[in-house]
Amino acid sequence: MTTAPSSTATPAQPARPLTRNDYKTLSLSALGGALEFYDFIIFVFFATVVGKLFFPAEMPEWLRLMQTFGIFAAGYLARPLGGIIMAHFGDLLGRKKMFTLSIFMMAVPTLIMGLLPTYAQIGMWAPILLLLMRVIQGAAIGGEVPGAWVFVSEHVPARHIGYACGTLTCGLTAGILLGSLVATAINSIYTPVEVADYAWRIPFLLGGVFGLFSVYLRRWLHETPVFAELQLRKALAEEVPLRAVLRDHRGAIAISMLLTWLLSAGVIVVILMTPTVLQTVYHFSPTVALQANSLAIVFLSLGCIGAGVLADRFGAGRVFVFGSGLLLITFWTFYHCLFDHPEWLFPLYALSGLLVGTIGAVPYVMVNAFPAVVRFSGLSFSYNLAYAIFGGLTPMIVTLLLKESSMGPAYYVAAICGIGIVVGGYLWKQGR
Repeated sequence: MTTAPSSTATPAQPARPLTRNDYKTLSLSALGGALEFYDFIIFVFFATVVGKLFFPAEMPEWLRLMQTFGIFAAGYLARPLGGIIMAHFGDLLGRKKMFTLSIFMMAVPTLIMGLLPTYAQIGMWAPILLLLMRVIQGAAIGGEVPGAWVFVSEHVPARHIGYACGTLTCGLTAGILLGSLVATAINSIYTPVEVADYAWRIPFLLGGVFGLFSVYLRRWLHETPVFAELQLRKALAEEVPLRAVLRDHRGAIAISMLLTWLLSAGVIVVILMTPTVLQTVYHFSPTVALQANSLAIVFLSLGCIGAGVLADRFGAGRVFVFGSGLLLITFWTFYHCLFDHPEWLFPLYALSGLLVGTIGAVPYVMVNAFPAVVRFSGLSFSYNLAYAIFGGLTPMIVTLLLKESSMGPAYYVAAICGIGIVVGGYLWKQGR
């Protein structure tokens, strides 16, 4: 049997202003998203010390780092499966249940990672247990991000969906900033010997406690009105939701995957990879590079909210056309001028971060692309599959481009911005 058609699958929401309960839902959701994303990303800030502690001391440095980052990458590879499974039950049992489960599945492994014995204590079991915890984290984040977008979008009136999704995305990016600040603090307060002995555990223990606190906070959230009405009308999916998505919504999948490519490229290249490039290619000090990066993340968070508001007002198509075009010009200028004008680092990086905030309009398109009855499954499948593919390939492609030119990251971002402009033009033409 087939799912209800999209014309009847999404219950109408009243045209009303945002209420105090709406702001409470958005605040708790964004806070939980920030803390969960902190848990997922903190590993990368301590990859070097973790590699030395969880692999044999005689192992070559390059191999140890490769295996450590392989464990980090395993979290990304686990995202699609975890996202699909959690989305399946989110479409059948409720958004809130999966929304709470995802953060619990993130908090517990993060706490355990902070308590794990090292290779010197339990041998090969140390990296195996670390890998297992990372896989569970990946499954959790695969359900959290799409689930959070669906959750907040179904709580607010249709004319505020962009703002709601942009606010949630702001929370996720704030989690990266929190991870960076905590890592900087740990490395400032403790000596390298103290970090290796015990202080590396502190960020993971903090993350576990943060996560469990977020589980408690989410007890105060309510099921979305959209899902509650589907339950009341007995209009939930009558077959496996993903099957209906793959059969009836291939166009929505394609658009969602292309926009996820734009999102992943913006975050990975501009935010996560650029600080390393600034140090190795442009010879900025680590302190200056990280300060500029923190400023860019702050502006990225603000840009996400701005893009969501603009999508509500003018449509996502216009946001992607102008936002992608301006990001292309700004990031190209950023990489092209740094050798001659290093004093432009902070303003150009901040502006680049603000324009990466264009990704705040991505979930606005995706939650509207699928009918409510299969929305969680459609969004989760598209987002997590695309992120697993493009999130894994992007660092390798950019690294290869950097071998040919210091402009490599700018070339890649320019190409992806071209995709953003094309997709934006299509959505604009469609009136979306």
